[in-house]
Amino acid sequence: MAPDTLLFEEELRGGASFAHVLKRGTALQITDLEGGANVPITFFNFELLVERYNMPDTLKGQHTAHLTKGHCIYSDMGRVLCSIIDDTVGWHDPIGAHSTDESVKAKYGEHSYQEFRNDWYTSTRQNFLRELAKFNMDRRDLQAQINFFSKVQVDDEGRMKFIPGNSKAGDSVTLRSEMNTLLIIDTNPHPLDPSPVYKPRPVHLRFHRVAPPAADDLCRNSCPENTRGFINSERYFL
Repeated sequence: MAPDTLLFEEELRGGASFAHVLKRGTALQITDLEGGANVPITFFNFELLVERYNMPDTLKGQHTAHLTKGHCIYSDMGRVLCSIIDDTVGWHDPIGAHSTDESVKAKYGEHSYQEFRNDWYTSTRQNFLRELAKFNMDRRDLQAQINFFSKVQVDDEGRMKFIPGNSKAGDSVTLRSEMNTLLIIDTNPHPLDPSPVYKPRPVHLRFHRVAPPAADDLCRNSCPENTRGFINSERYFL
């Protein structure tokens, strides 16, 4: 990455949350610092918050049950919110759920902020709601998310299984924004992670400028549906 393209970077500790409007023409590189990270992210059109990430369209339009380089993240209006332009992991989970206060307490016990301060136990849902409130949204706006760095497989009986060790220290994924996209980011463990120890991992966030997608862009051309999705996003900015 050229130094003059860097806009901002910071480390996001485990169990924390972050909200950011990823502008069209910029990208976010997320790096797993220790290995075993889980980064749930949900997506909104910042200019029209009723338009948001659509998990079924994202998967069926690209004929996949996991996400990696070359895939796009669709809104419920058929536009591409973000595209995955680089990825060293190879599998990110779009079908698993996210943790709640109840599931965290049942699995790990209770560590309140009053008693444990920054070592308290949080949940993805709690963190999502906190960040959504900053944009005048609430529980009604909770929706599906993508669990970046995590892998979940489904067996012939429809049972979902978490695959440990999917992401190693130094692995990264890069999201390029095709719209002005509000990202709600969390770093709590995946709810299907079998570890009995609450140990959310930190990640590094790097925001930088990127060139617009070219005619031969991998994400744009990985399937005909993505070509149409990019056209829909570009028409929005005419």
